[in-house]
Amino acid sequence: MAISNVQNEGSWIRVYDEKSKKISEMSSSNKQVVGIGSDFFVTEEGSWIRVYDEKCKKISEMSSSNKVVRAAAGQTFTTKEGSWLRTYDKKCKKISEKSA
Repeated sequence: MAISNVQNEGSWIRVYDEKSKKISEMSSSNKQVVGIGSDFFVTEEGSWIRVYDEKCKKISEMSSSNKVVRAAAGQTFTTKEGSWLRTYDKKCKKISEKSA
């Protein structure tokens, strides 16, 4: 199912489909939504970057040490790591990198 929007609403993170129907929700405690792909979203949670599917089920995670999530689109998300821009898939597997 495609994700249209993910947003913090009070103490919840809510996921919506293309018809603006709520698909799922989870607590927003210690979580910040930092990117939305076509069928996943990315959060920063303390020292972790975590990727969730449209049902708020965790797909993968990686350390956020020296990483800042810049964007998510389609099937990937991009981080800035020092002087590098790195692109990852939703399983946190590095796809590419280039100098920033």
